[in-house]
Amino acid sequence: MTNNDLKKKWFEHFKTAPKQLEKMSEVKGLISAFNANIDAVIKVSGKKIEEIINRLNMDQKALLTAGDKSIKSNEDAIRGLISCFKSGIAEEWIIQKKEVFDWLNENIGYDKLQMGGQGGIVANVMAACGVQDVFVHTASSPKEQSQLFLDLPNLKNVNRNGELEKANSIDRSEDIPLIHWIIEFDINDSLTVNGEIFTCPKSNRFIATYDPLNFKLAIDEAFEKRMSDTSTRFEYIILSGYQMLQSELPEGESGIERINQSIKIIKKWCANNPDNIIHFEIASTQDKTIRKYLVDKLAVDMDSIGFNERELIDILEVIGEDEIGEKCNKETNSSNLFKGMLKVFDYMKCPRIQLHMFGLYITLQKKDFRITPIQNRNGMQLAAVIAATKAGTGSINSNDALLWAKDREVSDIGLNELRKLSETVTEKFGENNLIEDGIYINDEIEIIAVPTILIDKPITLVGMGDTISSISLVGAR
Repeated sequence: MTNNDLKKKWFEHFKTAPKQLEKMSEVKGLISAFNANIDAVIKVSGKKIEEIINRLNMDQKALLTAGDKSIKSNEDAIRGLISCFKSGIAEEWIIQKKEVFDWLNENIGYDKLQMGGQGGIVANVMAACGVQDVFVHTASSPKEQSQLFLDLPNLKNVNRNGELEKANSIDRSEDIPLIHWIIEFDINDSLTVNGEIFTCPKSNRFIATYDPLNFKLAIDEAFEKRMSDTSTRFEYIILSGYQMLQSELPEGESGIERINQSIKIIKKWCANNPDNIIHFEIASTQDKTIRKYLVDKLAVDMDSIGFNERELIDILEVIGEDEIGEKCNKETNSSNLFKGMLKVFDYMKCPRIQLHMFGLYITLQKKDFRITPIQNRNGMQLAAVIAATKAGTGSINSNDALLWAKDREVSDIGLNELRKLSETVTEKFGENNLIEDGIYINDEIEIIAVPTILIDKPITLVGMGDTISSISLVGAR
């Protein structure tokens, strides 16, 4: 089949999106935890980066040198930005010093403030999609933070008295604002550093984060208690926010102990809602000890796990699969990434894992998982439509605007990656019809793959992975 023929076939598959969106209003409750913050978003050009480097007389050779993916100096912030720009990748680096935070505020600034943190972004998306009760956790919820939640009655948080209230109207004035920088850049823009010209291969962003509460996975005690109450009903828990943890935290605390504490809390929540599905969205976790502990100790209790290309490679690194990890790094295509997924699937024993890569989503799950392959495909297609809507319009804040991209064709890039995946599945498991139907089943596993809708000039890419993972799962009904 030609790509044009396949586009027509997938156009028919994607017609389920409106119905799937309607079905999301059947979901009675969902917890989104743990991280929400304020994102200060700015789009920078290569020329702007060059201007900062030259104005401050930075060591350009050092800016191209690989090192720790953390920010201890002004130069580290620019080094991380350049690294992401020249590779077209997204990474999040932690700012270690408040002085660097102040420097970024003065020298980079921002174009707008918006909801940040996977937990906050997922909560807004789920509320807009019509989930009946969305309970969102915030370590800090002053007015500046709360106003970034959608003004919807189904989106709830705890107020200073520990009572559930519309999240948008809460003002815990004693809490401090938590601000992250999202520095976006465009495909085909160019940057000259130390005499070398770098052309950005893909629109993406670099995240520089200074956040003393989410750094240590601070969990609000009132929220914890309210979610443990027998009257609180939910069907899903979407977990995120662990990526900022480090092995050693300030004041002698342990990052591993913070993970252990969160696991105890999650088990308490689940005690009253035993049939819920728990999804863990893995983000770019720089501390390898924390990353390995999350894989070994948190992932084993999960029903579902989501990650992007970079995060998959990071997981492969800590489970001893360096060879396939290196292949994925050098040739980041669906064939290599799927091989990496198989390694992760075998290691983690999690029944469902999902990769959202550029142009293609792939779900790998155990045979007879409680979400069927068709349900998965329908959820992933809805996620593709809403993600494209977010990229194309910059906003998915109301239910009636979510399907803006529903009549667009899937991308050639996605179809080409789907072909590569199908060839690899044929080599490993046998003949399949992934290219046309996106589903392969054998006696042990189920593979679901969906080519996506790509927007040439996206208005925003912030929170795209969180949007894709959460809708793919909760919209799979």
